[in-house]
Amino acid sequence: MNPAPENTADLTALLADLSRWPDVQAPNLFASDAADRLILDTAAASLASTGWPASVAIVGDHYGALTLGALALGSTTVRVHSDSLTARRAIEANLRRLLPERAEQVRFLPLADVADQSATILLALPRGLDVLDEQLAAITATCSPETRVFAGGRIKHMSRSMNEVLASRFSRVDVSLARQKARVLTATGPLPEQPASSFPATAAHQVNGTGFTLHAGAATFGAARLDPGTRLLLEHLPDLSAHATLVDLACGNGSIGIYCALTHPQLQVIASDHSASAVASTLAAARLNSVADRITAAQDDALSRLPDASATLITLNPPFHIGNTVTADIAFKLIDDAARVLAPGGALLCVFNSHLRYRGELSRRVGPTSQLARDKTFTVTSSIKAA
Repeated sequence: MNPAPENTADLTALLADLSRWPDVQAPNLFASDAADRLILDTAAASLASTGWPASVAIVGDHYGALTLGALALGSTTVRVHSDSLTARRAIEANLRRLLPERAEQVRFLPLADVADQSATILLALPRGLDVLDEQLAAITATCSPETRVFAGGRIKHMSRSMNEVLASRFSRVDVSLARQKARVLTATGPLPEQPASSFPATAAHQVNGTGFTLHAGAATFGAARLDPGTRLLLEHLPDLSAHATLVDLACGNGSIGIYCALTHPQLQVIASDHSASAVASTLAAARLNSVADRITAAQDDALSRLPDASATLITLNPPFHIGNTVTADIAFKLIDDAARVLAPGGALLCVFNSHLRYRGELSRRVGPTSQLARDKTFTVTSSIKAA
């Protein structure tokens, strides 16, 4: 155990110096917030009698506030699970820039392995209750009886249901006082008998007479459900017979690539997503639908693995939020990279919430854009890459 520093000015400066790069950067987007600092402070106060632990596990760190914070407080081994490749790259970049001599003390691990050997776990609360339960199920499967989970978030994104999810797996849940509109839930005493997890989940779907099955973890966008915007896109696909390859950007549960592989036997599908859960879900669905020989999937930050002007067809159902922050910036980042990868004359098929009015941006960033379909919520467009 290592004593926490009495003067926290260095920790404050460290958190303030964090960068979001390579994620989207904007004046209203920050690399750390009050919840990150409250998680660290609450854990340090709770562990004051024994000292800050040498080994800490971290789940859901966004840009390194918890990871670098744990190092600054005295940990010598930090085990990190981040579902997002972009978040991992941001944490690594901040380590190299701010604590280069400590970078080798950080290990990135799958969710199933992160809690092992660490009795102190710092957790940035996710958006969804299902994701939280999936995380806790993995933690309690390997953690020790002495494990303490310090789970924090901004109050506006928290609910009493989060307390109930924690209470279903731990004998005690303490709620901190609010500070700067953030709060921490401290869970102790993992229950000897744990409820079964609902994930990964499996669901069957049908579009235009073609049936397919999705199999996904909770951290995958939509889990095993078929997103209504994606359904509208699939129902109004143009003729794809001239294409040999489909690039499915931000593939989520793989529904677009799976359906297109089933309905167009000539297609090879290259799927990518920043989420490890999404990639695993896409590959699992490909196996279930007997198209694994024609679908590859990999974690990527947009399409960084693909060269310029290398694709003739890209599909995209872009997110409209980064974490809990609603912003169009992430969609524009993906659209810009799709434009880079498209060859002249290539097509970007995109679906988005109609109120976001992306059509003008698609025309400006990619090329001439036409509407393929529209309902009360979503719009489907085709943008042709200008020469």
